[in-house]
Amino acid sequence: MTKLFSNKLALAFIGLLIVFCHLGAARAQTAGEPIRQRQSVVKPSAEPSNIVARIGDYTITSQELEKRLMTELYPRGYDSYNEQAEPVDAETVLMKMIAEKAMVSEARKLGLLKDESLGASIKQFKEKKLANLLLQKQLLPKLTITESEIKQKMKANPKLDRARAEAMLKSTKARSLFDQYYRHIYRKLHVKKLSNNFPKAVQIHERLLKRPKKPRKAGFIRISQIKDDLTPQEKDIVLAEYDNGKVTLKDWFDTLCESSPPSRPRNLNTPKGVKQLLERVLTVPLLVSEAKSLGFDKDKNLLKQVREFEDGRLLSKVKSEKYKEIKEPTTDEILLYFGKNMEAFRTDRTLKIDLIWCQDLKTARQVKAELDGGKDFESVRQKYSLEKKGKPFKTYPSGEGLFWKDLWKGDPNDILGPVKGFYRNSIKWRIIKILEKNPGKVKGYSSDIEQRVKERIVNEQRNALLAKYGNEMLKKYPYKVYTEQIKDIDPLDIP
Repeated sequence: MTKLFSNKLALAFIGLLIVFCHLGAARAQTAGEPIRQRQSVVKPSAEPSNIVARIGDYTITSQELEKRLMTELYPRGYDSYNEQAEPVDAETVLMKMIAEKAMVSEARKLGLLKDESLGASIKQFKEKKLANLLLQKQLLPKLTITESEIKQKMKANPKLDRARAEAMLKSTKARSLFDQYYRHIYRKLHVKKLSNNFPKAVQIHERLLKRPKKPRKAGFIRISQIKDDLTPQEKDIVLAEYDNGKVTLKDWFDTLCESSPPSRPRNLNTPKGVKQLLERVLTVPLLVSEAKSLGFDKDKNLLKQVREFEDGRLLSKVKSEKYKEIKEPTTDEILLYFGKNMEAFRTDRTLKIDLIWCQDLKTARQVKAELDGGKDFESVRQKYSLEKKGKPFKTYPSGEGLFWKDLWKGDPNDILGPVKGFYRNSIKWRIIKILEKNPGKVKGYSSDIEQRVKERIVNEQRNALLAKYGNEMLKKYPYKVYTEQIKDIDPLDIP
């Protein structure tokens, strides 16, 4: 067995141990009980105060709704903000979330989890989470450093401060703990490598690398080749066995393709190279086997995380399948759309602004009053702003989102506010000073404009198609909405 702490996966687990040591493990709430009732709007009774909706065995909490509202509010980049779009509100976004749960429920019913590539990604996610949980439970309590050890480390290297000395000691101890524990598991599970199959792995690797079924320019093995180029018999070639488990050639290739091509081993044309990669492949399965033997695979938080990951992948799968129904717009359709929506493709519209971020509305009003009273903008910023080092910058419709309309009403030298804006991961009050205003221009039709128009048409078609499908699923799957729980949720007033 090779030195384990040189394994990239082992290093990742070691890093995780150190993070856990500093932060601890978070716990999440588990899903609620299933219901069987057609859609209705009801007042909460015995429901927890944070439950805003139920569908099947899913619950949606007010915290999840608020998080999604913030996601919906934030602009998604260049040319993504539609000034004509309806403002975001809690009820609309909640119904969208419920519809997505219905789509996922339908996907599960149709057996989409059996898709090979989907199943592989879910299996990989679950196993790595389970391995991490094992290390957190078994090794984290042992990852302790004494004050005398820290002082001794700093004495040996006077250039180290206390935090750096402690981090280095924990890293070294984490490596040692992991190495010892993994060797124990390795022996306990009676790992046996089937070296007689290594030459087959070499041959198949060379075939996929140099003679793929489908011609390609890239000089490396693609993930799709594992699925399409390997026969079922080749996928099942066993490279290693351990108590109640095995590692196959498919597992070996899956691990290979997790690495970016430049970092992949260069000696896989030899049995020695196959063996070295096999050691990496074994890491997660052996840790998973140990975790299962201790019952960690029944951990409620783990199961919740896996379920959420499955839902995310299933929803992506549903969307990609539905998108295939959309036909690419023709040149005539693109020209017609552009003619009706030329203003939407105005370019280079900008505002140069300076601003003062305020802790709350009361502060923002005080800032505005002092500026209106003639006080210097910079001195007021230093007195009140959350960001003392602010300076003028250009802002765009795509960066301001729904707040752009308020800013565009101003003219150079105007001081606007209090107005809200996106501040880090939240929304805060601010006072804006308009310095320059550039209306931009509408350019004539060109290949660049054509692509932008095409993308917008396709995006609108996708949204309409998903909304239609979501409504169909809502008629099929029962759900409840607790309106009393969402009536006071203001998307612009989420902490």
